Amino acid sequence: MPKKDESPLVTVLRYSEIGFIIPAAILLGYIVGKGLEHWLNKGWLVPAGVIFGVFAGFYSMIRLAMKSENEP
Repeated sequence: MPKKDESPLVTVLRYSEIGFIIPAAILLGYIVGKGLEHWLNKGWLVPAGVIFGVFAGFYSMIRLAMKSENEP
């Protein structure tokens, strides 16, 4: 529930942040996996980085959603 003294733009930005968490985490996992793959010459690090990014993104999204649900 938005705070009474909060502008509608701030509320929209707060809730739209949830939608950007997962793609950002996946992109970061891809970039880190690609860098580690190049450095260590292992072919499985990009998929592992993307999978880790998916899990990290969902974890962050759930944590942020629960935090915004509990705010007065």
